[in-house]
Amino acid sequence: QVQLVESGGGLVQAGGSLRLACAASGGTFSTYTMGWFRQAPEKEREFVATITRSSGSTYYEDSVKGRFTISRDTAKNTVYLQMNSLKPEDTAVYYCAASLRTSGWSSRYAYGYWGQGTQVTVSS
Repeated sequence: QVQLVESGGGLVQAGGSLRLACAASGGTFSTYTMGWFRQAPEKEREFVATITRSSGSTYYEDSVKGRFTISRDTAKNTVYLQMNSLKPEDTAVYYCAASLRTSGWSSRYAYGYWGQGTQVTVSS
């Protein structure tokens, strides 16, 4: 089964950028649809973005459209989340996840594998 390790989180001022990375090991990376979720204190874990295993189609939560970009590098077994124009409300722990499902990727329940998370803090 696949193991996921996130990196790239940190503290940034509003309007700044960060790039998160998620390295996968122990599985066949190309067979997984990959997603990013986030969880702020006292809130539910929410969908951010996903990139499909086959066509590489991407989908985003409305509040991040035009600011965040998800991509994957199959040669490096890594998925990225480029985050631009960050806002204080983007502050959360960001999780990488892998799915073998063929649909429903905006739901956390479609993902069977999760990383440990990386903290992103955006100051105003």
